[in-house]
Amino acid sequence: MRDGLNPTRLVLPHDAASVAAYPTAVAYLLARFPDDAARLRAKLAAGEVVTGDGTVVDDRTPYAPRGFLYLYRDPPADEPEVPALAELEVLHRDDDLLVVDKPHHVATTPRGRWVTRTVLVHLRATLDLPDLVPAHRLDRATAGVLVLTVRPAARGPYQRAFQERRVRKVYEAVAPLPTPGTALDVAGTTTVRSRIVKHRGVVRAVEEAGEPNAESCVTLVARDDDRGLGLYRLEPRTGKTHQLRLHLASLGVPILHDPFWPVLRADAPDDPDRPLQLLARSVELADPVTGEPRRFVSRRSLAAWPEQPGTFRPR
Repeated sequence: MRDGLNPTRLVLPHDAASVAAYPTAVAYLLARFPDDAARLRAKLAAGEVVTGDGTVVDDRTPYAPRGFLYLYRDPPADEPEVPALAELEVLHRDDDLLVVDKPHHVATTPRGRWVTRTVLVHLRATLDLPDLVPAHRLDRATAGVLVLTVRPAARGPYQRAFQERRVRKVYEAVAPLPTPGTALDVAGTTTVRSRIVKHRGVVRAVEEAGEPNAESCVTLVARDDDRGLGLYRLEPRTGKTHQLRLHLASLGVPILHDPFWPVLRADAPDDPDRPLQLLARSVELADPVTGEPRRFVSRRSLAAWPEQPGTFRPR
C-alpha cells in the first residue's frame, strides 16, 4: 500500500505466442506499455516492480507464464478536483466496520479519471486503515450509506452478506410523478423485474430479453403536484449496475438530474447544484460475525426534496 493505493497486479499471458516473444518480464512490460517505457524504466531502476513472491524485477528476470507482476501506477496528473470529498462523514467505526455517509460526485474506489480522490484511497490514507475495502458498491453519482470492512478477517463475512442478499437497502429518489392510471400511480407501489446487462465499453447498463436478474420495489411515498415531482422509496432486491436508475426510467419516471436517463448527456464537469437525486438512505442486516442487528442511516437529504432526512410525507 502506498498513499492508500494498492499496487497494480499484472498476469503474464501463457499463450504460445507470448512465451515465444518475451524472454524476460521486462520485455513484456515494455511491449505492453510502449508509451510509458521511460517511466517503467525508472520504476524498474527504483526496485518498484516485483514478482508474485516479492522478488524485485530486473533485466534478467525470466518471463514466467501465468506469473504475477506488481507495480505502482502513477496517479493521473489531470485527476479532477473533488470538493465534495470534504463532506464525507463517518457514521460508525469499530474493529470490523467503517460506515460513511458518502456525498454525491465522489467515487467509491479508484476507476477511470478518479484514483486518489476517492472514498477508499482518502480513508485509507487519512485514517491509517491500509486494509480498508468496500463491502458493496455505491455509484459515484449516488450519495448515502457506504459500508467498508476494516480488516481482512472481516471482509468475507460482510461481503457475502451483501452478495447473498441478506442486507436490506433502502434508497430515496426524487423523480417525476407517474403517468395517471399506471400501476405506480394507482397502487402507489410496484415491483420491477427485468434482465440488466452491463456491456464492457458501454457507459450505461441496458435491459435485455431473457430471464430477469434484477428486482426493485418502487413506492411513491409523497407527491408535489405543483412541481410534478414525487418522493420515492426504492428497495433493490438485487444489485445490478445502474439498477435503480434504469428501473425508474423504465417506469417513465427517470430520477431527477440523471445524466444517463432518459437521454445520455455528453460528458461534462459535475454540476454541484444538480446532483443525481438518489440517496442510499439506510443499510440493515444481521451482523454475520456477532449475529446482532445493525442499522445505519444517512443524515443527508435530497436537495430537490428539502425535508428532514429519513422522513416521508403521506401520499
